[in-house]
Amino acid sequence: MSENDNEPDSGIERGTEAAPDGGADRDVVEIPKQIELPRLLDFYELQDEANTEIAEFYDNLRDGRLTTTECRDCGDLQFPPRTVCPECHSDDLAYVELPHEGELFAFSTVRAGAPMGMEDEVPFVTGIVDLGDVRLSTRIDDAEYDDLEIGDPVELKIVEIDGPVDHERVFYRFEPK
Repeated sequence: MSENDNEPDSGIERGTEAAPDGGADRDVVEIPKQIELPRLLDFYELQDEANTEIAEFYDNLRDGRLTTTECRDCGDLQFPPRTVCPECHSDDLAYVELPHEGELFAFSTVRAGAPMGMEDEVPFVTGIVDLGDVRLSTRIDDAEYDDLEIGDPVELKIVEIDGPVDHERVFYRFEPK
C-alpha cells in the first residue's frame, strides 16, 4: 500500500508543490524510467495448478502428450481446453489425446509486428494445423514459407519456455515431418 492506506502502491513517486498560479498545491507525479510489465503479457507463465484451471493441459505437454477437453455430456471436442463446454454449458469435461501428426491447413510468415518478446525471432512461420477433429493455430518451426505447401504433413514439437518463474514451462509448436 502507499502512504495513503486506501490506495495501492502504483510504483509512481508522488509529491506536492505549489501551483505556479498561486492556487492550491498540486500532486506531482514522476513517471518511472522502467515499468515492470504485468503478468498478463506472459501468457506462458500461468501453467501451474495454483494459477489456471487447465494446468492438466500443460502437465500433459510436459509428459509429451497433446491433449484437449471433450464434454462427457454432449461429446463436443474443444481446442484450446475449456473448463465449461461452450455447446451445452456442462462442466463435466475430460482430457483426451490429440494426434501428434497433422496437415498444414493454412500458413503465413510473421515479418513485423511480432508479439512482445518475439521481435528478435522474425521472420517466422505461423499456421493452422488440421489434426482431424480439431484445427489449431501454432508456430511452424524449422521451415521457411517458400518450403511449405497446404497439406504438408507436420508433427508436434514441444518447447521449453525460459522465464522468471519457479516452475517448468512448456508450449506446443509443429514442424514439417
